[in-house]
Amino acid sequence: MKITVKKSPIVIPGFRFSGVACGLKPSGKKDLSLLVSDVPATAVAAFTTNQVKAAPVFIGAERLRAGHLQAIVVNSGNANASTAQPGLKLARDTCALVGRELAIDAQLVLPSSTGVIGVLPDWRKMRTGIPAAAAALSPRGFWSATAGIMTTDAFPKVATRQVKLNGRTLSIAGMAKGAGMINPNMATMLCYVCTDAAVSRAALQQVLDQTLPDSFNAISVDGDTSTNDTLVLLANGQAGNREITPRGRGYTAFRDAVREVLCRLARMCVKDGEGATKVVDIYVNGAKNTADAEKVARSIAYSPLVKTAFFGGDPNWGRIACAVGYAGARLDQDRLAISVGDIPIGRNGMSTGSRNEHRAARIMQQDEFSIDIHLHMGRGRAHVVTSDLSTGYVHFNSAYTT
Repeated sequence: MKITVKKSPIVIPGFRFSGVACGLKPSGKKDLSLLVSDVPATAVAAFTTNQVKAAPVFIGAERLRAGHLQAIVVNSGNANASTAQPGLKLARDTCALVGRELAIDAQLVLPSSTGVIGVLPDWRKMRTGIPAAAAALSPRGFWSATAGIMTTDAFPKVATRQVKLNGRTLSIAGMAKGAGMINPNMATMLCYVCTDAAVSRAALQQVLDQTLPDSFNAISVDGDTSTNDTLVLLANGQAGNREITPRGRGYTAFRDAVREVLCRLARMCVKDGEGATKVVDIYVNGAKNTADAEKVARSIAYSPLVKTAFFGGDPNWGRIACAVGYAGARLDQDRLAISVGDIPIGRNGMSTGSRNEHRAARIMQQDEFSIDIHLHMGRGRAHVVTSDLSTGYVHFNSAYTT
């Protein structure tokens, strides 16, 4: 799927960014990024639910307890996962060096890593890269930092929004990386959102809690949850607005703008799904409850047989019905209805015939389309965004480390 990215300048008052190459990637591309606030920023985060967690995830969770961060350091090329005590030491040493270079408390630095699991980043290279990244910091370095966090990504993932509040303009910008091993159940592999808004920690946490279900918790490329998934929201208050609180004026507008940023970034991850040729919205309605609806949506999104049918543009309603059936949701198959876009291909547990299948097949040739499921069992509903399973994905991941 060809994606064209227009790199317009992105500036968030009170933030500086950089991305440099220090040799962690054999390609010589940028592999170390810094995101820095001029002042300690209110911070909240979500991390992977995988029980095998990367060292930076453990350190990041520790740092977030205080509710403030001033810098994020990200290396790509090595995940620093399954590296035991040496990995934890390296993550702490990384934060300490960033702290010294920026003359800030190391406890205000959050580390992130992404790349091959089981590989410890080369400390000698990072030790030279961090000072270089600190020297390169710039208010206009957003795109450079985005390049530094990429691994298998085919294109940079960036989204921005602005909100007018009491005569003040609040700026929001997010960057993300992720193409494979995407089934977050919390966030994507890596995502950082910066805003100059003044937001209380309680409000920022509530924003994250309310926007994750519609964004990064609603996507899946391959059903695999990474060891390194990290999403961080930073608010440094430099816009000078009256602090946004959970029930205060401006909260809803700010939350909705963050949701738009996260949803945009999450959808980009699906579009970039390592060989993906289709983006598919799966809508489930009429389930007994929300939990059942989510089971059905994810069952369809995870099914290799269904995903290969998406790749081939084959409206195989039987494969979809099968995935619905083993999802574990309460179901009466004689009430089941399945549509591709607005074309019904299954109704009352039966095919609607070849004419509709041909019409649905034409829809499935598009880059993006929807699968709509109605169970007629209640009011539960869910939405998941997924990709197809292509020969490109299989080829790429058959030799990822070799």
